[in-house]
Amino acid sequence: MSSHASTVDPKKAELWDTHHHSHDVISTRTLGYFLYLLSDGMLFATLFAAYGVLSYQHSYFGGPTPAEFVKPWYTFAQTIALFLSVLAYGFGMNALKHKNKSGLINGMLAAFVLGVVFLVLDIRDMSHLYSMGITLASSGGMSAFMVLTQVHATHIFFGLIWILVMIAQVMTKGFTEETVGRLLTLRMFWHLQAVIWVFVYIFVYLWGYIS
Repeated sequence: MSSHASTVDPKKAELWDTHHHSHDVISTRTLGYFLYLLSDGMLFATLFAAYGVLSYQHSYFGGPTPAEFVKPWYTFAQTIALFLSVLAYGFGMNALKHKNKSGLINGMLAAFVLGVVFLVLDIRDMSHLYSMGITLASSGGMSAFMVLTQVHATHIFFGLIWILVMIAQVMTKGFTEETVGRLLTLRMFWHLQAVIWVFVYIFVYLWGYIS
């Protein structure tokens, strides 16, 4: 059996690629933000679990229950407003694909206005509860109800601020790599809020009303 000695000169061998390759920054940032959204989803999963445990009759200690104050048609209006907001943002992102700056800005403005409508309806709903004397201290069940719904509302509030910031950046900077990357992560964030709201509407408002 014969063996052949290696003819590679160790001093001249290339152990790694020394050529420059472009790096897809947007994809990396999008993946990183997706991982963050998973942790945000875990936060809401915890809140849903707490509400599930505390949503039984005995957890309200004889106080008001969601069945006494929940208005499904009112929260359905919130659902429509938020879904239309997500749809408007989607139209804006479609304009981005065609490098249509005005179309993107108009879509984001529409998404902002509809998001404000959602938030105003939520604030009115919470104000109505406080006028009835219902607070976080009313019972464990009400604490779980209000914390879950208001954590979601807080996400919507910061999402609206983010939309305004991105409108300003698009108007001043145009379609730069950083701007496009932020628009994509904002789309992921905004879509997640709509998905979470579906669960809030079904398992908190509808279930609370029926039970």
